[in-house]
Amino acid sequence: MTPTHFAFSSAFILGLTGLAFHRSHLLSALICLEAMMISLFIALSMWTMQLNSANFAASPLLLLAFSACEASMGLALLVATARTHGSDQIRNLNLLQC
Repeated sequence: MTPTHFAFSSAFILGLTGLAFHRSHLLSALICLEAMMISLFIALSMWTMQLNSANFAASPLLLLAFSACEASMGLALLVATARTHGSDQIRNLNLLQC
């Protein structure tokens, strides 16, 4: 494994462990998800650069577009949760209520 592959895989693993273990606030979960998406974007970009092929050139841009949609939806949920519940703590959310 090259050092660049190790760096990107460790960045993804750190984001995943942050998402798994630091679930007290919704904002921290969204930041961990965004870190995972950025590491995937950089890894996919490096992969297409190593292939020197134009066939996979749109893949990182597609992933970046989905990441932007995910981030905007997450921030909208964060604002809605903060307005209705008063905070963004995940333990205060009851998913069984409407």
